[in-house]
Parts: sequence; structure tokens; C-alpha cells
Amino acid sequence: MEAITALLEWFEGHPWATGGLVGLSLVTFFGSLLALPWLVARLPEDYFLHDHRLHGYRGDRHPAVHGVVVVAKNTFGLVLVTAGLVMLVLPGQGLLTILVGLMLTNFPGKYQLEKRLVRYSTVLRAFNWMRARWRRPPLQPPPD
Repeated sequence: MEAITALLEWFEGHPWATGGLVGLSLVTFFGSLLALPWLVARLPEDYFLHDHRLHGYRGDRHPAVHGVVVVAKNTFGLVLVTAGLVMLVLPGQGLLTILVGLMLTNFPGKYQLEKRLVRYSTVLRAFNWMRARWRRPPLQPPPD
């Protein structure tokens, strides 16, 4: 109980921290409401049906441009994962934001983790609800 009282006193003495948390909460909440449906709608409907992730390298793109795109995509993915973690305690779609952030990043075993997470009916239902709002066909669930 003393820790909570001390924390509340600290926030009273530092109004900028309270304002910053409120601002961060609003940005992550509204940012997730705008960005997540757009990102989910861009997934191909058969995204989870393959044994391994299909890479979208385009041969008409210069390798340096491809490298910049990969770095930007991974950076944005890490920002979404971080925002999702913050949204676990602040208002927002924390778990879905983390999942979309993971989908944007590249790391070993990522595709298997994505498939495992989307097997939860609530996650797949939420993704397909977002896709329906963009008039996109539903994602096909991964095979067991």
C-alpha cells in the first residue's frame, strides 16, 4: 500500500509524467485503431496456409532499396510490438498490436509463432472482423 501511495505522490509532484502517459495512451490507442485494420487487410487470405513464410523480394528493386525497406519494416514492427506491450496496461488493442508487429519483423521461428497465435479463435475472429470492414476475404486458418 505504501508503494502505491508513494507512486501517486510522485505523479502529483510530476504533472508532466501524467500528461505524457495520457498522451502516449491516446496516441497508441488511436494509432492502433487506424494502423491495425489497414495492415491486417493487406495480408493475403492464404497467408497462414504455407509451411514456411513466402518472401516478397521483388527482383525489379535495387538490393539497396530492398535493404532499406527491410530495415524500415523491422523498425516499424518493433515499434508496434513495443506499443502493444504498453497497451497491455494502457487502453488499446495490445495483443493484436503485438501480433501485427511480430508479423512485420524478421526473426527465426517467426512464422511458426504467428501460426500458433492465429489458431486462437478470438485472434482469427478479430483479424477477420478487421478484414471484413475493408471488404477483404477472411484469412484462412492454418492447418493443425
